Amino acid sequence: MADYFPFDPDPRPASRMPPPGATDCQFHVFGPAEIYPVRPGAAYEMPQATIGRALAMHEVLGIERGVIVQPTTYGTDHSALLDALAEAGPAYRGCVIAAALTECPDAELERLTKAGVRGARFNFLGAVNLAPDEKMIGRAFARARELGWHVKIQPGQEGILDSVALYENADLTVVIDHMGRPDLRQPGHQATEEKVVELLRKGNFWVLLSNGHKISQAGFPWHDVLPVARAYIEAAPDRVLWASDWPHPLSKTQPPNDGALLDLLFRYAGDEETVRRILVDNPARLIGFDQA
Repeated sequence: MADYFPFDPDPRPASRMPPPGATDCQFHVFGPAEIYPVRPGAAYEMPQATIGRALAMHEVLGIERGVIVQPTTYGTDHSALLDALAEAGPAYRGCVIAAALTECPDAELERLTKAGVRGARFNFLGAVNLAPDEKMIGRAFARARELGWHVKIQPGQEGILDSVALYENADLTVVIDHMGRPDLRQPGHQATEEKVVELLRKGNFWVLLSNGHKISQAGFPWHDVLPVARAYIEAAPDRVLWASDWPHPLSKTQPPNDGALLDLLFRYAGDEETVRRILVDNPARLIGFDQA
């Protein structure tokens, strides 16, 4: 397995504190390995990043709510996710991998829902070796709809255009991760951004403003991703979310401090009303924090 860089162990606050109820809509937990072993055949293994370290980072940044997303590293073994949800408490929710919808029995899916799971993630990133096909997506979407879950799309390395035909006509709530992953190295990257905007205008699609630092080709402070994020905010200000994506899986260079990533969101938003929508109001409506 390749070695990937760990998160910055010394989180620093952003330039200002976010509003009360601010939400990190995607982060992951890994380890300890002796308690939560990696599944056989996993494509990658991350340095240890426990729920305790995640919550400590959130406290520094002023994040009060979050969504713990199951990594493909653990497959459909939900031990680490369930334990993390129990430790984090009622202000946190969960999201499993898509395979849970087709491989887990109804009793397990009901247990996950009771524990706070509200979504399933479909991963088209080749590095994780669990990409769904059309038949699997049809069955999984139907089950997600029955459970009242949303679905999330992890785009492939080239963005969403290669896979979007599989889900663009979905009749349930769909969240596009990582800004659709436009490749800013390519002169045709606008096609990905335009497709995300088209999806947002359908009304049931959302987008996650995450991994801007990885999408950027300019480097810190990532000016070149601002127009992308702002186009999405303009298209659907009530269906845009933010996430740290801590501990930044598959990072081939040292990830930035998480306070800098929250500052990037402040720059995307531009004003306090938009910040509140993205960090508080939108995730509360999508994930159900109002009922917590």
